[in-house]
Amino acid sequence: MAKNNPAIKPFVKWAGGKRQLLGEIKKHIPENLDDYTYYEPFVGAGAVLFELQPKKAVINDSNCQLMITYTAIKKDVQALVSLLKKHEKACGKNYYYEVRDMDRNPDQFARLSSAEKAARTIFLNKTCFNGLYRVNSSGFFNVPLGRYKNPLICNEAVLNLISEYLNSSDIKILNEDFESAASTAGKNSFVYFDPPYHSEDKTAFTGYQADGFGEECQKRLCNLMMELTKKGAKCLLSNSGTEFIRKLYNHDFFEIITVKAKRSINSNPAGRGSVDEVLIKNWRS
Repeated sequence: MAKNNPAIKPFVKWAGGKRQLLGEIKKHIPENLDDYTYYEPFVGAGAVLFELQPKKAVINDSNCQLMITYTAIKKDVQALVSLLKKHEKACGKNYYYEVRDMDRNPDQFARLSSAEKAARTIFLNKTCFNGLYRVNSSGFFNVPLGRYKNPLICNEAVLNLISEYLNSSDIKILNEDFESAASTAGKNSFVYFDPPYHSEDKTAFTGYQADGFGEECQKRLCNLMMELTKKGAKCLLSNSGTEFIRKLYNHDFFEIITVKAKRSINSNPAGRGSVDEVLIKNWRS
């Protein structure tokens, strides 16, 4: 396995990001990862993807604008960088809300190029409050402006490195339901699931998509992991250490490993700080 480039890192901040848990996650990655096709159906900011840098992968997320951004980084990074530099120069309160409200005009928004949509996504992520991605019930981005003096909007070096990685490896980029994204996984596949976390008191950040990710989705994900186990795929899943999740995965197929994590994005301050999370795997090391 070739040595990974440590300068490749997430290009946005994302709720539930895994950078601080990478050490624990890497303890449970199959040896000889290059012998597997890597699947990540909830890729988010890509902390695990960019840490592992698999040579063959299928990445997916239900967030359309996020996956448009991955595609633009792969296919049109120079146009993206140019647009981000323009956003950086124009950055200010009025400009922020003009860019944020572009999606209120669906016809006009649909005519934007992929690079323009991607630049908007990164600009908003770098300048909005706490780096949240949140939409209202109509699917419109609604996070207010954050309090930053000089936010780094265009990290040209990182974007170029990500583009080089995505183009030099066999990386398939999808925007589908998680079941569909993992449908081709089987023997010689490693699937890492990082879904929106379960919250028993409903305080976890859930505004990532207008339709949310409730307990029925959690059950559907568990069933998918069982099916993939039967197909011979190796799977690893991250989630909150709630009673619901522990009971859901209380099965001979699975090993449940408790880990500590610090969370800074939560609608309730009581839900921030050090919390119990779990890693659930379907094979024994």
